[in-house]
Amino acid sequence: MHFQIIAITAFALLIILVLVRAAILRRHGVKAIVFGETDKSDFFLAIPILFFVYALFGFPLPEFLARRIIDNDILNWCGAILCIAAIVWFAVTLKHFGRSFRVGIDENTKERLITCGTFSLSRNPLYMGFDAFFIGQLLIAPNLASLIVVLFFGAVIHRQILREEKFLRTHYGQEYADYCGKVRRYL
Repeated sequence: MHFQIIAITAFALLIILVLVRAAILRRHGVKAIVFGETDKSDFFLAIPILFFVYALFGFPLPEFLARRIIDNDILNWCGAILCIAAIVWFAVTLKHFGRSFRVGIDENTKERLITCGTFSLSRNPLYMGFDAFFIGQLLIAPNLASLIVVLFFGAVIHRQILREEKFLRTHYGQEYADYCGKVRRYL
């Protein structure tokens, strides 16, 4: 039960970070939440998130989805530590994003391309933070439901990364091409 509290708290912190950053940007005249405005298929991301939240709060799942594959406190603690590290990484990345942070693709952005900080290690550090977070959640609750979330979320995130890269290639041209030559898509 204590690991479920850790998992819920970590997820709440992740959501709070995004909402606070969006609110700060809104006060500076930047609309940070543009999710689904460019492409309604963005909402595919909601499917694993809603399933994750449903399972996270302990709502009933079929026994085969909820049954723990491995029951190991060390694994659970590793998951909790990974979630905390992912949240710290996520917060640092939000800071490096500056005014460029968006949830979704903002085709009207006039912000500069961010290549410093965590963006010098990965072209998609925010998504790497999400992936690490959900892998941590899988280690906290190692069951089939968590594995499905990690796999589906990973696939949807990869699709989003490819869409964003296409936009960035068009929007920033050679500057983005040069950046891609220096920094990997993931890690």
